[in-house]
Amino acid sequence: MADDPLPQRRTCATMALHHRLLDTSPPYVEARDRIEDQAFRIEHGARVVERPGCTLIPVVVHVIWNSAEHNISRGQIDGQIEVLNRDFRMRNADLADVPEVFAPIAADARIRFALADTDPDGDPTDGIVRVRSTRADFDSGDAIKSDAAGGSSPWPTDRYLNIWVGRLRGGLLGYAQFPGGPAATDGVVVTTSAFGTTGTATAPFDRGRTATHEVGHWLDLRHIWGDDGDGCSGSDFVADTPNQGGPNYGVPTFPTISCSNGPNGDMFMNYLDDAAMVMFTAGQVARMQAALTGPRAALGSTVDCNDPEAGAYRVRDTDPPGSGDN
Repeated sequence: MADDPLPQRRTCATMALHHRLLDTSPPYVEARDRIEDQAFRIEHGARVVERPGCTLIPVVVHVIWNSAEHNISRGQIDGQIEVLNRDFRMRNADLADVPEVFAPIAADARIRFALADTDPDGDPTDGIVRVRSTRADFDSGDAIKSDAAGGSSPWPTDRYLNIWVGRLRGGLLGYAQFPGGPAATDGVVVTTSAFGTTGTATAPFDRGRTATHEVGHWLDLRHIWGDDGDGCSGSDFVADTPNQGGPNYGVPTFPTISCSNGPNGDMFMNYLDDAAMVMFTAGQVARMQAALTGPRAALGSTVDCNDPEAGAYRVRDTDPPGSGDN
């Protein structure tokens, strides 16, 4: 089989999965209606966000590999966890790239991530599952999430964020399942060439932002252009993200105007666009917090946001040299 060329544009299959579930799962349709109602109420102040401080989410990374080069290193996984922690706590250095007009609404999601240290049976773990598969690659059909299909079945999804890393075909970078879907397929998938910042991570997707984007979906964020192609009638259900006519790519020039959204134009630097991702908005944070107090309420634990050691990810002494470096 000839190798697929490495992706040069971000291709996310989250909405394709969403529509597939809408068409095939009545319980998902009902769950999504409840979730959207709660998210609307929280964003508009009708309900108080119930989680204080920061939420620490335990992560299990399923590494699915066929050739040894795709059996990614612990250091590459460490680097991705570090990117998630910076991005969701608004501590990324490139936050300085946010245009002045959008800076006041950039927001700290108050979410931390750490590789799980206890497995579902209560035994110690490094939070990594490695599976050598007979399959060379996967698509968005969820086979990567199943032992029987050549992937790795999830750990309990009410206790862990499951992230699958494997070779995806057809230029697909990743996808996630919105809250409310089946437990057997809940989590985030990222292709090997777009995971982390070292090892198999390949430009232009070697900054760890594909996982940030997909975890945002997993916490109920939609693409900010509203997933209506290049039209202006879609919505991400978040009030402080300007409407825009489709995704941006590369690093656009500010302002980039579409859908009569001048003078400031598209928020192309948002993690839920496809261009120079560096920020979440306050409205997006409210929506993620709604997910954590609703459909994902059983997940994670509360830690002190101001304590740098509380729930902090630590590289273990047994890691190879360079683990966790970016």
